[in-house]
Amino acid sequence: MRRLMPALLCLLLAWAPFARAQGTPSADDASVLVLGRVSDDPKAHYDQLKPLLDYVIPRMASVGIRSGRILMAKDLQQMTSYLRRGRVDWINETAGNAALLEYRDVARSLLISEREGATRYHSLFFVRRDSPVQSLQDLAGRSVAFQSPLSTSAYFLPAAQLLENGQSLELLLSPMDKPAADRVGYVFARTELNITTWVHKRMVDAGVLSNLDWINPARMPPTFSQDFRVIARTPDVPRALILTRRGMDPRVEARLREVLMDAANDPEAVEALRRFMDTVRFVPIDDDERRALEQLATGVQRVRAEVE
Repeated sequence: MRRLMPALLCLLLAWAPFARAQGTPSADDASVLVLGRVSDDPKAHYDQLKPLLDYVIPRMASVGIRSGRILMAKDLQQMTSYLRRGRVDWINETAGNAALLEYRDVARSLLISEREGATRYHSLFFVRRDSPVQSLQDLAGRSVAFQSPLSTSAYFLPAAQLLENGQSLELLLSPMDKPAADRVGYVFARTELNITTWVHKRMVDAGVLSNLDWINPARMPPTFSQDFRVIARTPDVPRALILTRRGMDPRVEARLREVLMDAANDPEAVEALRRFMDTVRFVPIDDDERRALEQLATGVQRVRAEVE
């Protein structure tokens, strides 16, 4: 045991800087601004978040902010708890998760993040050109590949669209499994490339991608796309959003909004934005986006209630 102690001490010392950066702030420490993230890879995501946090903090001094921290959550439920208890102040999320957090009344959307030159996107249902499927109605008794249970464009949006279209969904055990004749079977493919491959190889009848992934050759190989056709699309929703916790000091929230919106015009912010998931800029949320988020929240709640 004595021989193990030096090794354990070295391990603890090696993790100390990361642990301090991840440290949980006191709920009443008004001088600390905490950036949160739902993460299954804390180290990689920490490297994405830290440059933006380092850019923002010095520009928040006028409202009493002196330091910043990053706090990771293992899932959206834990992040909901952090926001409710005031342990996280702001986060970046997909539209689907943003809709859930707003529905739970723990956060509100502050700004839209522009990525890949887009502030909005939608989902596309596609099949092989030689498929007999012509519309969403034809998917009854057939299978569709989604990406993951956390994806907005490749799960929440298309699943809600199918429910709105009067379809019932059934989780399949594998791509080779078949649903009941009156249900649309779905399976999670994990990656966009898997979705396109499974459709191309006829392992599933249909797939769903965002319109941005549809034109990305790394996710939709050109040799595949020529064999596909689109049968339906969903409404547009915001690409990604910055949210702040309910009850945040209005002065701090207003200054954070100002700093983030000004970042696109500041040469010192270029690298921080690039590291922050290739963000181009942050833009205000207009009435159309608010309505889209409200409709998405309704759809997400229906998926949670009727599908999961």
